Amino acid sequence: MTTVLFACVHNAGRSQMAAAFFNQLADPEKARGISAGTSPGPRVHPEVVAAMREVGIDLESAGTQRLTPELAEQAHMLITMGCGDECPVVPGARRDDWPLEDPKGKSMDDVRRIRDDVRARVAALISAEGWG
Repeated sequence: MTTVLFACVHNAGRSQMAAAFFNQLADPEKARGISAGTSPGPRVHPEVVAAMREVGIDLESAGTQRLTPELAEQAHMLITMGCGDECPVVPGARRDDWPLEDPKGKSMDDVRRIRDDVRARVAALISAEGWG
């Protein structure tokens, strides 16, 4: 089982969307997605909850979590999203950075655009790695 860790700053937008799409699209026998943040917020941003609800994914009760070294050690692959130098180096894990805009406080049209970009990146990753 491969674990992909999606990390951003607040674990309240981009990384939550990515992990949710990953777990919806990937074969659970092959890979799983988790998410975390370097400075987790208190909850998933309401605009993100609303945008994900539109595509049938409920993040209303999703909790945020801190990106700890122990959590990072579980990852085979680390996808960072705007946490820069705060994101840890995970020895042995592949790393990629997705330069995605933070959806916090954006209009619903902007959040939908970010959501759709995240989904496309996740789908491409799953396809490229054979995790579908």
